[in-house]
Amino acid sequence: MSKKAKFWEHKTLFEMSPSEWESICDGCAKCCLTQLQDDETEKLVFTDVACDLLDDEGCRCTDYSNRSKRVPSCMTMNASNVEEAAAFAPPTCSYRLLLEGKPLPSWHHLNSGSNQTVHQHGQSVRHRVRFQRDIQEDDIQDYIVEWPALISIHETES
Repeated sequence: MSKKAKFWEHKTLFEMSPSEWESICDGCAKCCLTQLQDDETEKLVFTDVACDLLDDEGCRCTDYSNRSKRVPSCMTMNASNVEEAAAFAPPTCSYRLLLEGKPLPSWHHLNSGSNQTVHQHGQSVRHRVRFQRDIQEDDIQDYIVEWPALISIHETES
């Protein structure tokens, strides 16, 4: 892919067209996981509990256009709230990386040419989650996991 074709390297998130914006999403679905805030450190931690609208195989929302109506707590990131919303995104989130001036990872579909590399590199939630409908809300702290926030040094090379 030529440098000219890599629009994300010469446009800010705020300059992107709607289709360019949508293409930045790497399809990991980590934003569909429930997060909790540690009472002592105030740090956000991930659980492996996913929104009931998530398609576990495709790592996509089954009702994307209505997600924020059906799930008011849904992280609906756009150009007007990306700076605030990125604070809640995992460190591997493509929007967060670009906002921080970092490159997209080599496994990102815009670099690799395949939307499967996010899964092949273990960076998606595919087959790693349980659903909100299957757990008691009071037990959610029992499902805290570290893997959504992990990123190796080689994963952001482009």
